[in-house]
Amino acid sequence: MLRRIGTTGLLVIALTACGGGGGAAEVGPTGGKAAPPAQSTTPAASPTPAQSPVQRVLARMSVEEKVGQLFMPVLYGTAADTVSGENQARYAAQTPAKVIAKYHLGGVILFPQNVRSAGQVVGLTNGMQRASKRVPLLIGTDQENGLVSRMSALMTDFPGAAEIGATRDTGLSREVAEATGTELRSLGVNLDFAPVADVNVNPRNPVIGRRAFGDDPQKVARMVAAAVKGFGDAKIAATAKHFPGHGDTSVDSHTGLPVIKHTKAQWERLDAPPFKAAIEAGVDAVMSAHIVFPKLDPSGDPATLSKPILTGLLREKLGFKGVVSTDALNMAGVRMKYNDGEIAVRAVLAGADLLLMPNDLPRAYGAVLAAVKSGRISKERLDQSVTRLLTLKQNRGLLTEAPVASAERAAEVLRSPEHRKLAARA
Repeated sequence: MLRRIGTTGLLVIALTACGGGGGAAEVGPTGGKAAPPAQSTTPAASPTPAQSPVQRVLARMSVEEKVGQLFMPVLYGTAADTVSGENQARYAAQTPAKVIAKYHLGGVILFPQNVRSAGQVVGLTNGMQRASKRVPLLIGTDQENGLVSRMSALMTDFPGAAEIGATRDTGLSREVAEATGTELRSLGVNLDFAPVADVNVNPRNPVIGRRAFGDDPQKVARMVAAAVKGFGDAKIAATAKHFPGHGDTSVDSHTGLPVIKHTKAQWERLDAPPFKAAIEAGVDAVMSAHIVFPKLDPSGDPATLSKPILTGLLREKLGFKGVVSTDALNMAGVRMKYNDGEIAVRAVLAGADLLLMPNDLPRAYGAVLAAVKSGRISKERLDQSVTRLLTLKQNRGLLTEAPVASAERAAEVLRSPEHRKLAARA
């Protein structure tokens, strides 16, 4: 089922735990205050008949709405109208619906704290979609299966990537991804932050390990490509992570800043093949890693904030044209050198499109908005990111109509006999 957005054609169509606080917005790297997010008094440009659907949506958006499209925070509560002290403290808005409206959010990520039952999650995702008046939301989660399974309370217990990779059966990888995507879609989730495209070449790796398909770059590449196609079969967006490759580290980027000393030649041989394969398979998004890769960028900044890596390697060398997502911006690996507002600005300047889980959403939103208004982030650069996000939504049927999940459909799909047999075979 689909819910149409707007009242006159396309006129009103326009989409790892969170920290921070509902503080004042930041205008730049040195601090300062900015007004709370509000609608621009400058009218958006009028569309022309020759424009594509994405261009028509973009032309009707204010700068504030465009900036909001970049952000995907975690919200608190099990319904769109749940009053939560966490939401009030972090975002100065009590309910998920009010946070979505206040910041013109492009997306939301779900965690176990948002999950009670299938019917409840369906109600939550439908309610959040209704709260997004201009553009349907990307509603994402980390459902890798195995170790990282945010929706495990409701979904089929499929084995993780290491177990599937050990079979060397690409058909199985595709089938499991399709089944996973089908179950997520029944709940109203339309973006999965999977598959993991890292090659686990370091046995001491504390954060990837069995989340990867294995330690052979070519095998991992084949399994990743199959999984991307499987998610596509389920009509759900897939995300290859964590670029440029998080496999050879002994530091967890949630708590520290890993440094990988591969040469560029080693990167091309060990780390790049799964990402190349994912791109060739049509992956919707690629997630950056909070890791320093001195031979790819000597600045000392993590890849999430590195233009040579996100734009130079991912966009220009590998030819990726889809959405670049950051890893969670509340992680220690990205927060060691800059404040929360500056991190968001630098991520956009580096080439990121989707800013996942900022530690302080009001500050990050205010900083990016101020950077656009000052010209530090050009309007053209902002439009590039919003166009990519809107294009992803169009490709997944989310641009002009918001999906309406069905509790009855979810009951049929979740842990179905067919999916349980597939899990047992896997």
